[in-house]
Amino acid sequence: MLSLVVGVFCGIAAQLLKFLIHWIAGLLTSHFSATTENYLYLVYPVIGILLTVLFVKYVVKENISHGVTKVLYAISRRKSRLKKRNMYASLISSSITIGFGGSVGAEGPIVYTGAAIGSNIGQAFRLSPKVLMILVGCGAAAGIAGIFRAPIAGMLFTLEVLMIDLTGLTVMPLLVSSITGATVAYILEGYSAEFFFSQSEPFVTRQIPWTILLGVFCGLMSYYFTKVMFMMESMFKKMKQQWIRILVGGGLIAVMVFLLPPLYGEGYGTINSLLEGNVEEVVNGTFFYVDRHDVWFLVLFIGAVTMMKAFATSSTNGAGGVGGTFAPSLFVGALTGFLFAFIINNLDMGVTLSQKNFTLMGMAGVMSGVMHAPLMAIFLTAEMTGGYQLFLPLLIVSTLAYFTIQYFTPYSIYTMRLAKAGDLMTHQKDKTVLTMLKIDNVIEKDFKEVHPEMSLKEMVDVISVSNRNLFPVTDSEGNLKGVVLLDDIRNIMFRTDLYPKMHVSRFMAAVPDVIELSMPMDKVMEIFDKTHAWNLPVVKDGKYIGFVSKSKIFNSYRKVLRHFCDD
Repeated sequence: MLSLVVGVFCGIAAQLLKFLIHWIAGLLTSHFSATTENYLYLVYPVIGILLTVLFVKYVVKENISHGVTKVLYAISRRKSRLKKRNMYASLISSSITIGFGGSVGAEGPIVYTGAAIGSNIGQAFRLSPKVLMILVGCGAAAGIAGIFRAPIAGMLFTLEVLMIDLTGLTVMPLLVSSITGATVAYILEGYSAEFFFSQSEPFVTRQIPWTILLGVFCGLMSYYFTKVMFMMESMFKKMKQQWIRILVGGGLIAVMVFLLPPLYGEGYGTINSLLEGNVEEVVNGTFFYVDRHDVWFLVLFIGAVTMMKAFATSSTNGAGGVGGTFAPSLFVGALTGFLFAFIINNLDMGVTLSQKNFTLMGMAGVMSGVMHAPLMAIFLTAEMTGGYQLFLPLLIVSTLAYFTIQYFTPYSIYTMRLAKAGDLMTHQKDKTVLTMLKIDNVIEKDFKEVHPEMSLKEMVDVISVSNRNLFPVTDSEGNLKGVVLLDDIRNIMFRTDLYPKMHVSRFMAAVPDVIELSMPMDKVMEIFDKTHAWNLPVVKDGKYIGFVSKSKIFNSYRKVLRHFCDD
């Protein structure tokens, strides 16, 4: 019942987000000329980013960029709890960013919004973290289903990207939410597909070799897109001042949109033009309009748009805009597939490829590579275009693109940030349980500290009031210098003649290894396996914090595993 309620609210939220984006964009650009350049492109994206930054800073007061990554983090580290303001913050901020021309997508924000709706409905009923996680997945699935009218893709997004396990406990709520979200969209928007696509040219088996090449090409393009995104993200992180990020990112996106107008907003108009076979419309609104019929100019122009989309998306987010990479990956995929077929057809290679079909196949390929979600990419592309007759080539391209990018990186554009920090949940229950453990909860701090200059007599006095047989040795600043094991000094601890002569510095031992407080639990277990130790010290910047033991970890592991697997 709750998954049904989540689906209704998320479907409405998705429709509201689409309405706001189109309303703002229409208000700003409806008077633009298709045959000449439009200088307001140089202004709108900067204004949109500035308004978004002010809204986030003074109203939301929380960083809400990278919505899908935030949802993944909430599942793995915050027991699937999201704040109430996340139910509207991304919706409003992304509407402003995209409506004013930010080159990002609305799908990341609707996933964040939907997940927050699911989380807060679950919290209102005081549900357990396990059930709360399912409702978060239901919200994300309903958001995707509602914005694309693609219920199967919504469910698969939750399973492949958010990595919720497919079990009897999860599959029905996810289906109910996805179907409900899509139904709300059908009621409010009608039963047409998101993109208009009519297959006028059948796919024939002799095109399979070209389809295989397209799959590999899409995988390489996905890797390029991902690398550029993270390169630009690192560049903007180095800019400490917000106003510098606004000027640099806003300036970059404004210039790119002015020179290459298809980069404005989500770019769905460009995708529709390519699927309908109206390639000349891609050049509308630029001073390149006069060259729109030149074949090789079109190749250069569309190629430039394809290569610059990753820069435009990362500049928008880096400057402070709010949006996702879902739509940009679809956009890049559509242009990649079209360019592939367009170039082959104009090289007189004795083969004619359907540019519309390859545009559709490219969408599935690049999305599969960027998201590391081949099944979702296949069904999403088929559902939002009605291109089910191309299911076989969609399977080929999507699968090959996924395998190609896997050769370069095992992580998607969403999971790479969390993987580096050790906060990523996976479909491997063993690793997932370790991810859910926090080192703070297994540190033991009841060990008596001793110091290198202490005498054996003082050491014996410490032993007499301790219930442990292990003693960390620290200096005056709290830095860990070694350990004293009771077994190592048992033969001298009762020799009173040595009390004034022997000092801790003489009989302390080096530790086999140390654990940094920030280490993920799977890394901690690797160190235990490598050293064969039973207890290891935990430090922060060299300063002693406490000890962690295998027995404590195993007890916590069993407790979380029982909770995690109890369906």
